[in-house]
Amino acid sequence: MKYSGIGGQAVIEGIMMKNADTYATAVRKPDGTIAVEKDTYEGFAKKCKVLKIPFVRGIFVFIDSMVVGSRSLRFSASFFEDDEDSKESKFEAFLKKIFGEKIDNMIMTLSMIFSFAVAIGVFMLLPMALSNILKLYISDYYIIAIVEGFIRVAIFIGYILLISLVPDIKRTFMYHGAEHKCINCLENGLELNVENVLKSSREHKRCGTSFIFIVMIISILCFMVIRVDNIWLRAVSRIVLVPVIAGVSYEFLSLAGKYDNFLVNILSKPGLMMQGLTTKEPTKDMAEVAIVAVEEVFDWREYLRENFSRSDL
Repeated sequence: MKYSGIGGQAVIEGIMMKNADTYATAVRKPDGTIAVEKDTYEGFAKKCKVLKIPFVRGIFVFIDSMVVGSRSLRFSASFFEDDEDSKESKFEAFLKKIFGEKIDNMIMTLSMIFSFAVAIGVFMLLPMALSNILKLYISDYYIIAIVEGFIRVAIFIGYILLISLVPDIKRTFMYHGAEHKCINCLENGLELNVENVLKSSREHKRCGTSFIFIVMIISILCFMVIRVDNIWLRAVSRIVLVPVIAGVSYEFLSLAGKYDNFLVNILSKPGLMMQGLTTKEPTKDMAEVAIVAVEEVFDWREYLRENFSRSDL
């Protein structure tokens, strides 16, 4: 495989693909046509060189991905709003009167903060609280820390299995599979067409699912090394250390995405296995949407000529 630098995200009935500062969101509209929105976004690291430092940049790359992802989701959702939902409520009118044109950015920011807070509560603080019950029966701190990590993984898997029961989420997971297949198609030197995309793998090392799973594994090691006995201070440590864990996880994921060797493949395997839950086999129509998104931001023919000596393109 040859690293391409492109990444993406599944959205409602569509896919967002990003290359450097440019991203495009392709959406299959209810009438069957494909709508595309192309834009640019300069992340935090572009504005401050200090944020490019390894193990620091990871948390800001994560924030950047949430911003771009939120914008793409908002674009895709605009094609599927019911007439009743699209009517402006009194509360929305009130907010627009106060914040004016900045209302959309404010709502997006608040949504991101709320989502992050819920994630911290569910995946960091809840496992800690549940594992603390073991203190009634076990005094070994390290065993409790390991159990906390397993509870965290179990909650994540349970969450994925639960939301996968929702029909719309199932389709999103299929688009997620199309996104991976599209990138794998290119990075394995194949011409970008529906046939080649569909026969490519759904697993990809740079996936967000792998990132989350790596965060959980590294958190086990981190919380075993950094011992805090007081439960309130331990809760604070779980929150404070999130950027550190995210930074380390990002560096590993970045390394895994660029190199293909035995050690990296072994270490990446658990994350790839988790992708079996968050990606599903896409349809031909979904592969077409993924291809449209890629072609908006990436010259794949030039990439194949340079990296795979494809003179036939």
